[in-house]
Amino acid sequence: MPGLELEAVKCILPAMQAVDVSLGVRSYRIWIGRGLLERIGQECAGIGLGRKCAVITDTNVGRLYAESVCVSLRNEGFDPVVIEIKAGEASKSLRTAEDCYEKLVKAGLDRKSFIVALGGGVVGDLGGFVAATYMRGIKYVQVPTSLLAQVDSSVGGKVAVNLKQGKNLVGVFYQPVLVICDVGTLVTLPEREYISGLAEVIKYGVIADSRFFNELELHFSELSSRHLGVLEEVITRCCQIKADVVSRDETESGLRQILNFGHTIGHAIEAVCGYGRFLHGEAVAIGMVGATYLSTKICGLPESERARIVNLLKSVDLPVAIRITERRREKILQAMKVDKKAQGGEIKFVLAKRIGEVVWGQTVRDQEINMALDAISA
Repeated sequence: MPGLELEAVKCILPAMQAVDVSLGVRSYRIWIGRGLLERIGQECAGIGLGRKCAVITDTNVGRLYAESVCVSLRNEGFDPVVIEIKAGEASKSLRTAEDCYEKLVKAGLDRKSFIVALGGGVVGDLGGFVAATYMRGIKYVQVPTSLLAQVDSSVGGKVAVNLKQGKNLVGVFYQPVLVICDVGTLVTLPEREYISGLAEVIKYGVIADSRFFNELELHFSELSSRHLGVLEEVITRCCQIKADVVSRDETESGLRQILNFGHTIGHAIEAVCGYGRFLHGEAVAIGMVGATYLSTKICGLPESERARIVNLLKSVDLPVAIRITERRREKILQAMKVDKKAQGGEIKFVLAKRIGEVVWGQTVRDQEINMALDAISA
């Protein structure tokens, strides 16, 4: 990846950048750029999708972008209907999915129809889950509008809903046929949501690319101020890393587990504190701090590199600690044991040997996890 030098980025970036996810007959393209919402109809027509479609969005994103997406679709001969869900993690549920199914039936969508998931990670996960299960599976297009969704959740085909016991416990692997990342939508993203997405950006540097991590350290101020040129380059690199991992391990049987760095503790925090108390990226940031502590103890991550990771999270205003009472500690441990990453009651972690290199499937004992929880305790 070229560096994130600002003048170079301004001069050489094309209107759109493409990243391909290579999965044989399930392969698809990710488009990254500005002004892409106006091209959605054209791109969907280019891959031969059926005429009827549903745009699943939420109450925040829908009022901003649903109409322009529908206009683009209608201009290419599509017949869209909008299904709007309540914004927030609580909508990623079986109840909301059932409501979507009923509206799809009412709108007359059949097996040749498709879904456009327009929104952040909640909409993308829910929309993909609905597409995977409606009439045994119809096609869907991801149109992520949050930073977290553009760099992570829209790519790779992991779609799911939550149960009260934990995140993403009901889901499938079901790939989209197209992903369209309009970087311009990040301008309207609330500050807290935007910062939350930076946790996943930083994660990619830790798990796969030390040079990318170095560039993030150098240009965190441009990231914090939403410099669109830098964001296009950053989102493209994140998508390249994820596309490479997914292409080599689609169903998380091995390598793909590295994408869960920080998520073992992070998912437990979300479940225990109640969905919405911490945004996903906020919980992952705290989880990454816990994982880096374990990495120093178990995998020999140098203390200097642990400090760099924690300092970068702090630099972009992500949380790195949480108040942990004894009752909360017990609940977090229990949540980790029922998480889908646990095996036979053993809690598995992704841990870093150094920035840019991680190992997965590391069994960590309760005693060590308690020490990690001490390290993230405010």
